[in-house]
Amino acid sequence: MDGTARQRAGTDFPGRARVGARTLRTDRWWLQPLVTVAVLGIFIAYTGVRIFMRDYYWVDEYNYLTPLFSPCLSDSCVPGSAHLGTPLPELPFFIPLPFLIFPILAGFRATCYYYRKAYYRSFWLSPPACAVAEPHKAYSGETRFPLIVQNAHRYFFYAASLLLLINSYDVLLAFFPDTGFGFGLGSLLLLVNVTMLWGYSLSCHSCRHITGGRLKHFSKHPLRYKAWTILSKLNARHMQFAWISLVSVMLTDVYILAVSAGWISDLRIIG
Repeated sequence: MDGTARQRAGTDFPGRARVGARTLRTDRWWLQPLVTVAVLGIFIAYTGVRIFMRDYYWVDEYNYLTPLFSPCLSDSCVPGSAHLGTPLPELPFFIPLPFLIFPILAGFRATCYYYRKAYYRSFWLSPPACAVAEPHKAYSGETRFPLIVQNAHRYFFYAASLLLLINSYDVLLAFFPDTGFGFGLGSLLLLVNVTMLWGYSLSCHSCRHITGGRLKHFSKHPLRYKAWTILSKLNARHMQFAWISLVSVMLTDVYILAVSAGWISDLRIIG
């Protein structure tokens, strides 16, 4: 049986152990997939609604711009929020303002090596956990649409890195409102968020491979080797950065939404 036939056979491949029970595990193996579904489900539902909102993403007084809408490039953007100008015309109501940005951010997360493991196991149950039989009888890998798009991860990484540079500029502006240097809780949230996003991006497997994955002689490239060793250490924490940055993006957006809508006032620390 060739490799393709073996994949299609899945759990029915001859020679695999035949166990009648779905699993012989007695621990709470289902807890981690359940938590993953809950957290990712909340994030997807929240951002799915949020990106269609046309307000409450910018606090003019303190230069707070939520990362979900950065950069804002349309004439539909509220005054002051378009740091890079408005090359796009006014958009109809059914097109979200970040229609160019959000697919990049979503694509980078969705094709991430860690997130693939997370949502394959939790949403598709493929497999739901180690030593737990999956319900699928066939397996085609990531060779067909839409999963073949996973191979574009490194290109999403390039695009997301450019957006992250813009996010870093947004953080700088949040520490220099019109009155001069000053910061509040919103500034600190933006700073923590962009730091976690940098940690997530730099710990990415593609980033590590781009830096030193193709080198045959580390001794001939000492600087790239040094960078590769640093990124390798970050890569070991990629899962933690993935979750912390995901939560920090949502919390930062919620805070800016609340301040912009007038539900709360920004807690000013200096200025």
